[in-house]
Amino acid sequence: MALTVHHLENSRSQRVLWLLEELGQPYEVVRYARDPKTMLAPPELRAVHPLGKSPLVVLDDGSVLAESGAIVEALVERYGAGRLSPAPGSPDFLRYRYWLHYAEGSAMPPLLLKLVFDRVEKAPAPFFLRPVVRGIAGKAKDGFVLPQIGLHLDYLEGELARGPWFAGEAFSGADIQMSFPVEAAAARGGLDRSRPRLMDWLQRIHARPAHQRALERGGPYALLG
Repeated sequence: MALTVHHLENSRSQRVLWLLEELGQPYEVVRYARDPKTMLAPPELRAVHPLGKSPLVVLDDGSVLAESGAIVEALVERYGAGRLSPAPGSPDFLRYRYWLHYAEGSAMPPLLLKLVFDRVEKAPAPFFLRPVVRGIAGKAKDGFVLPQIGLHLDYLEGELARGPWFAGEAFSGADIQMSFPVEAAAARGGLDRSRPRLMDWLQRIHARPAHQRALERGGPYALLG
């Protein structure tokens, strides 16, 4: 049984394709399109996992893995043979594990909140409610969401002063896991050249041949556009 990635367009599962390309691990891709109205994953994914979300990976033994951080950690352990992870027990390994969890646990929530409030501001509403709805969304963004995004981007910029990659001197699965929140910040979270280390890091990961191969396998990736 071949390893299979259930890949949703413009989603976190792009990271999994990239990781497998870095590892040189053969895999098959089953592609899914988002609902054009809701932008949610299609119900067909529930046949693979009850939550119906992506990424989902079916290993060659039939086991199903969900959650990006768990998938990255498991695939590196299973197929990495010492690659893409610092040595267990080392200080860099603690940083590696930290970034695997930080990416979704801390970095993504304010970016998702911004996406939600951006949509609220643009959503149709009765004319007499429109100013109220937009006012609430704007205050939420200005008072909490945007300051939180700025706080995290400043933190990440400072962390990259410690070394070229998030878990030390060597590229690792932590950088793959961190790619989605940093790309989301560059696309719609205000990340720009005012934070040169983060922008340089983005350029370096996008230039990796495995990253380019993953885009060819996964199809268009709107976060890069």
